[in-house]
Amino acid sequence: MKPDIIYKIVPIKLWQAAEAENKFLGAPVDIADGFIHFSTAAQVKATAAKHFAGLDDLLLVSVDSTQLGDSLKYEVSRGGDLFPHLYSSLSLDAVINVQPLPLDNFGQHLFPEMN
Repeated sequence: MKPDIIYKIVPIKLWQAAEAENKFLGAPVDIADGFIHFSTAAQVKATAAKHFAGLDDLLLVSVDSTQLGDSLKYEVSRGGDLFPHLYSSLSLDAVINVQPLPLDNFGQHLFPEMN
């Protein structure tokens, strides 16, 4: 079963630009790959550790995947897991929550409770 809530880790400045446009086009890696990378709740901590280690200017964006339609595909990626990939811009209407993703004293990201 595919999760209703998926997650995107986004630098604050990039998200501020998305809010000004009322849509998120993706980070540079997303634009280069042709889709926006997301993670499920079970995947997002490993994504943070692998791609955002030590960065403290981040937000955790929670998205209602049921609003993304056929542009959302689950495709094999890291470790053979199926990761959500969005083949369009992200309308901010699908965003449920945006929270800071701070670091603890050991440089690890502090995640809120997730579904």
